[in-house]
Amino acid sequence: MTPLDTTPLDTTPLDLISPETAQRYRQAVGATVDRLADRIAVAEVPTTDTPAVDLHQRVATVDLDGAALGTERALAELDDLFVREAVWFHTPGYLAHLNCPVALPAVAAEAVLAAVNPSVDTWDQSRIGTDIERHVVDWLARRIGFPAGDGIFTSGGSQSNLQALLLAREAATAASATVAAPAASATAASVMAAPAPALADLAVFATAETHFSVRKSARLLGLPDAAVVDVETDTSGRMLPSALALAIADARADGRTPMAVVATAGTTDRGVIDPLAPIADVCDLEGVWLHVDAAYGCGLLVSPTRRHLLDGIERARSVTTDLHKSFFQPVSSSVLVVRDPADLRRASWHADYLNPEDATEPNQVDKSLQTTRRFDALKLWATLRASGAEAIGRAFDAVVDLAADTHTLVQADPDLVLVAPTQLSTVLFRWQPAGVTDEESDAMVAPLRAALLAEGRVLIAKTVVDGRPCNKLTLLNPATTTEQMRASLDHVVATAERLRAASTRPTVTGGAAR
Repeated sequence: MTPLDTTPLDTTPLDLISPETAQRYRQAVGATVDRLADRIAVAEVPTTDTPAVDLHQRVATVDLDGAALGTERALAELDDLFVREAVWFHTPGYLAHLNCPVALPAVAAEAVLAAVNPSVDTWDQSRIGTDIERHVVDWLARRIGFPAGDGIFTSGGSQSNLQALLLAREAATAASATVAAPAASATAASVMAAPAPALADLAVFATAETHFSVRKSARLLGLPDAAVVDVETDTSGRMLPSALALAIADARADGRTPMAVVATAGTTDRGVIDPLAPIADVCDLEGVWLHVDAAYGCGLLVSPTRRHLLDGIERARSVTTDLHKSFFQPVSSSVLVVRDPADLRRASWHADYLNPEDATEPNQVDKSLQTTRRFDALKLWATLRASGAEAIGRAFDAVVDLAADTHTLVQADPDLVLVAPTQLSTVLFRWQPAGVTDEESDAMVAPLRAALLAEGRVLIAKTVVDGRPCNKLTLLNPATTTEQMRASLDHVVATAERLRAASTRPTVTGGAAR
């Protein structure tokens, strides 16, 4: 027989928020905020230069089945283990991805959400929280140009795009279309219902610049890989409406059913906006669902100077917005907005225990792919009430202006090449001084990013544009100055020069160079 384990059990109680622990909550969270504020106050670079192998090892050596530390010690350990090594998006050297510094009122609202822990799937779990979310969604819908629109908060742009395409699929496969039968006599042609198209025959029209979540969503929705048709773009990477019209005509000629067109208001790499109004013209003529992915460019909705760049978005049937990108909200905060509220009901599902069909309460789960769902709307509510929409728009304008200044800096630097223009806040470039070949420049893209990441002072990204790799900056910090960008670019150039010198330095073996 196996002997019984006589190891004493850990009797440390689970520390739950309750009336009895309210003071401990105050102390624990207060101490955590104090430590965070101390680190934020001195954070000057995006992250540390701690080697990745050390980070891996630090995490791996923590025994999650070990003795309990208690709340105070565990939170202090969290500060030392994670916060000390965190990536700080508010520092001027963070230039890599679509991560923004966050609005202080939204951060405070996040603390409220964590402590109260509401779920806005049903009215009885959130009560006034449901009203607040609906009010925020109504406000956002009006900003888009949907006076009677509706929507739902999601975990991010990928989920918003997935739900939009699900709704479009359900609309396209509804067996309610009618076609004229061939006339058998001089009388009027009879009318018969058209069968619902098979999933394999559906077509989604996008471009090579469209976010990858569209292709991933198509697969999740049971569509074949060939369902997503790449539409030709202009030299700036924007969808050509004329090419879209031809692609739809070709699909129909092949017996396929156009399911949706995905236009992008702010492509991830180039930061350009598809011509929304001409694309809407094509969609209206063809009777095809137009979805606009404005995850990046939604900040233009509140811009005092650039709102016109989104002209035509009000003609879409659905729109993705990512508030945790250009509205300066903490992750996560995205909204799928639809022009016709009835479209959201295409994916509704009812459970007797949760949201029965005869419920009179406004249950948000009727509209959502998720059941338990965060009350992310409270963060934007707090930001709007504290600063107003125009303050958000001015901040987004500031990063677009900064990108324009940075383009000028890149073009003026003899060691850098500007790869493509932008309408938003991305900067695509290569390090390629005179005498450096295209092959050498391409080979430097990944090592340059990796070296900068290991050092932690300036963080950049990499991508591929027109078949060639390049480095990428995404500017979302309105406090960053042009002079700070100049210093960051100088550091990028110096790092590239150091890497190239190291790669061409002759090795020495036995006292002889070779």
